[in-house]
Amino acid sequence: MAEAPSFPRSAPLAAPVREPGAGGPPPRGGHTAPRGLLRRVSVWLPATAVVACAGAALGFYHVPVADLALFSLYVVLGIALPGLLLVRVLYRRAHTLPEEIALGLTLGYALEVLTYIPARALGAPLFVLAWPVCTYVAFLAVPRLRRYWKGGVRAKRTPLWWSWCSAASVIYLIGWSAVTFFRSEPLTWPALGKSFVDMPFHLALVGELKNHMPPTMPAVAGEPLVYHWFVYAHLAAASWVTGVEPLVLVFRLAMLPMLAAFVVLLGTVGRRITGSRAGALAGVAGTLLITAPSLYVGQAAGVLNWKALQSWASPTQTFGALFFAPIVLLLIDLLEGKRPSRRLWALLAILLVAVMGAKATYLPLLTAGLVAVALVQAAWHFCLPRRALAALGLTGACLLFAQFVLFGGVRQGLLVDPLMLIRVTLRDMTSLDLDTAAQPVSVLGVTMLCVLSGAITWSGVLGLLGRPRLLVRPVVTLVLGMAVAGLGMALLFGHPHLSQIYFLQAPSPYVAMVAVCGLLHIVRRARLSPRAVVFAAAAGMLAVYLIRAILDVEVPLTAGQGDSVLFLPYLALLGVVVLAVLVLRATQRSRLRTFALVICLVTAAGTPAAWFTRLLPDPQSSPTAAVQEAASTKPVIPKPVIPEGEFAAGRWLRAHSAPDDVIATNVHCRWGYETPCDSREFWATALSERRVLVEGWGYTAANMDRWQPGQAVENLPFWDRDRIEANDVVFRAPSPAVVRRLRADYGVRWLLVDEREVTPGSNLGAFAKLRFDSGDYAVFELPGSGGSAVERR
Repeated sequence: MAEAPSFPRSAPLAAPVREPGAGGPPPRGGHTAPRGLLRRVSVWLPATAVVACAGAALGFYHVPVADLALFSLYVVLGIALPGLLLVRVLYRRAHTLPEEIALGLTLGYALEVLTYIPARALGAPLFVLAWPVCTYVAFLAVPRLRRYWKGGVRAKRTPLWWSWCSAASVIYLIGWSAVTFFRSEPLTWPALGKSFVDMPFHLALVGELKNHMPPTMPAVAGEPLVYHWFVYAHLAAASWVTGVEPLVLVFRLAMLPMLAAFVVLLGTVGRRITGSRAGALAGVAGTLLITAPSLYVGQAAGVLNWKALQSWASPTQTFGALFFAPIVLLLIDLLEGKRPSRRLWALLAILLVAVMGAKATYLPLLTAGLVAVALVQAAWHFCLPRRALAALGLTGACLLFAQFVLFGGVRQGLLVDPLMLIRVTLRDMTSLDLDTAAQPVSVLGVTMLCVLSGAITWSGVLGLLGRPRLLVRPVVTLVLGMAVAGLGMALLFGHPHLSQIYFLQAPSPYVAMVAVCGLLHIVRRARLSPRAVVFAAAAGMLAVYLIRAILDVEVPLTAGQGDSVLFLPYLALLGVVVLAVLVLRATQRSRLRTFALVICLVTAAGTPAAWFTRLLPDPQSSPTAAVQEAASTKPVIPKPVIPEGEFAAGRWLRAHSAPDDVIATNVHCRWGYETPCDSREFWATALSERRVLVEGWGYTAANMDRWQPGQAVENLPFWDRDRIEANDVVFRAPSPAVVRRLRADYGVRWLLVDEREVTPGSNLGAFAKLRFDSGDYAVFELPGSGGSAVERR
């Protein structure tokens, strides 16, 4: 059977408009040289503004200048530049210089991780530098490769307005990082001890990847690490090469170049999908500012409270999102181009392997999207979709390897529990007890709200209905297939920490691009004037604010309120839409123009209106509301008391112990969460970069796979009673036999002791040698390990 015909590479919706400064002969007359110089200077101003803002933000939040310089030098020379050279060879398509740099940085990350894994396994982590060095040597020694130093297949000049918009997006992310993360996540102890619960876990995994390959779960020595850990390999490699502390990398530096490259690549994908820079800019804005169109007063929950795709608190999410953007870009070329080269397939394979270990969410969604593309192409063209099947084969191979080799075939807490996310959302919004069974009608209603909120935000997709050929365009089918699969997976599966919501977040940037594509198409086809579009959008925003202010539905609901009140704001919005349709038809608007105007209204009632209502005065921001909040009956969780000395003790252990040494500690619960015990405690491993016999077990595969709905996975007891007893008895009732068993059977050499938790009169110093003492913490060395005099602080 014949192969499906190719699609245009960008499928523009209208004739391209020549942009100022996009090439062509210079204007007649003199002074071309000064203008050319001015042009070259102005091109670099947006990048200079980004660098200046990043430097100012990092300097304000206490990043040493030396660390910033070393990390920047490594990213540029050790990752981005060699990656850029390889991209110019492998991806022979016209790209602007920022696009080439972003693609090179992403490919550089992938090759860095894939090089670091064998280098660390061989005990030579600095061999990670072999790939950039070999790249430089090849591009200097081989004559045919030398020309790539000057550039690849270069696209037309980038308009300055686009450069400044891209720079503004990156600057926004820098400011967002400073306000939402840097400000609340300090670098110094004891304030560091109050960090978000997952931050010490990230630090612990960086320490594990710095010292061991293959990695295991450092907080429970010997337990397999069933997790997407490639980002920690990058952080470990960067720390080895630059000498920068993992703490500074995780809390300040590492995500910034990823975020910048993600913005550039997202804009590139957007231009290819929408056919215009303006459409791509709208899609980028929708991605960075995306939030659910909540019509409630107060903070909605679960599926009605989407989070941004980019995240400092989840490096895996940011790393995976970065790799996935060029995968979508490559698939556009491979599925819609005329004759894609083998180099593109090789580049796709590298990035698929990288995203395989970067974030587990993406490959299942991509598989579903490619299945949709193959089925639609086979049905529409009645031919064998060879390219889609080839991409599906590569993706499926990586997915199977990840599931059964990288992740060991475990479920990591994920199980089939239909509408679990909806039930949790309903209970959070109604203040119901978790043991109270939700009514099926209410669960079904909140499910419809979930689907409706997505339909509101991305209603522009409906604009594609006017041109069926756009719906069968491979990239559109791919994106819509991933979106439907993401919604299905989020509603089908359950997870103790609601991680199934990542299935909704992952395809959202590309759904936004397709929605913009549909919106532009229907507006142009209906020939709406800019004034009409603005009026329709303003009406949507105003409707959302009035609904919030007049109906005044506050979540979570107070006692005695029926959950039916949750549906009133959305019914009111539906009424506004119906009224708009009636008014437009009564004024003799055509069906097409009515349809286009309603889509503009509903789209504006989505993400822009959600942010618009947050900027305007909240009807509940009053002294009365403050008093009601203060009188809430919710239990008050005590602020944790950060112990003195743990930071110093952990760093002492890092400096005076071997990477393979095992530590035992008497701290297993997060400070302030001892009853019941929250086992997500990772500070000993994070600070010492050493494996601990038993510290916190909340995120281990063995613990996660014991979870059942209705339980708090972090409160489950440790599953190995012999191990936990052998660990704890040395702090309660030490004896020579207890110490010998800990040393001989479990390989423990050091004890990291919170002296506040030691049983009075246990006299641990009689059976182990005190080596370090600071504040509330002490470090003991077990007999037979050598050692010298005690250090005190």
